[in-house]
Amino acid sequence: MAHEISVLGGYTEHMKLQQVSESCFAVLCEKNRVCDANSGLINPGGGVVIDTQSDLPHGRQMIKLFGKVWSGMPKRVINTHEDADHVWGNQLFEGAEIIAHRKAAERMPHVADPKETQQLLKAANGLLSSLLLKMLHPGALAIAKQLQQDYNFDGIELVLPTTVFDERHVLDLDDTEVHIIYVGPCHQAGDTIVHVPKEGVVFAGDVLFRLCTPMGWTGTYAQWLKILNLIISLEPKVIVPGHGPVCGIEGVTEMKAYLEYLRDESRHCFEQGLTSLEASKRIDFGPYGAWRAPARIYLNVERAYREFRNEPEDKPWDGAKSFDLIYKVAKARGIAVEY
Repeated sequence: MAHEISVLGGYTEHMKLQQVSESCFAVLCEKNRVCDANSGLINPGGGVVIDTQSDLPHGRQMIKLFGKVWSGMPKRVINTHEDADHVWGNQLFEGAEIIAHRKAAERMPHVADPKETQQLLKAANGLLSSLLLKMLHPGALAIAKQLQQDYNFDGIELVLPTTVFDERHVLDLDDTEVHIIYVGPCHQAGDTIVHVPKEGVVFAGDVLFRLCTPMGWTGTYAQWLKILNLIISLEPKVIVPGHGPVCGIEGVTEMKAYLEYLRDESRHCFEQGLTSLEASKRIDFGPYGAWRAPARIYLNVERAYREFRNEPEDKPWDGAKSFDLIYKVAKARGIAVEY
């Protein structure tokens, strides 16, 4: 819709407010790289904010942007899943009911502990520690340098959900129903989508990446494709992805096509005996090379390989090693190192 407000200056210059229906708004982080997560606002019934940004400056700017169209602080917050870039602004909503799936709440202390990221950025700033990082984990150093361009993780205290649910939770906001639907494990274990049927809006969280290469940490290709089909079946007019610009059904069908393509290409490489890294260097990007951070392909190939090897869908990832391998893919393919 036409209502857009951009904000300039500081860390948050790439944030924009967009009205997506009569009562629904989105704050979009337009660089569309790692941590550039979107947030939502549903206006009636005391207000609901969906996801709270990656750091306190972005969280405060989100509140300021939403304040352009609605005054006061919301009574409720929904976290669509457990990843840090969707929950680290929770502390800014003191006294609000914070709603998430049970698994998201259980996993947040493990996957969204701010200390690890704070320590990484501190190491990237030290002379000796940055040299050591460059030798041992060049990918970790590269992502730290990228994050420092836009984010400041100081002062974050992890605030956990106060209300958890198992399959579905319904809010009634002045006769506007909001359906909070568990769909994980898909991108993460606690994945949730938020559907506002009356206005034809879905806030998809990281079940949907738009015009940037998706990343999945827990779950299967089959489950992810199933949930994308579920979103299509809801027949939304507007979808707010977890990352990337607002879209309609076309955004879902494009991501489905990407996942199906990557799974099939990965199968061919797996059967040829290639490693997931070798496959990631070889598979043609096709039309998806124009998406942000195409070297993230490694994570999707490795995810497919884990399925082919019949490994558990929640097998942990080594974060530093994963960033290093994305770095190697980008270098081998002659593209920018971007996360």
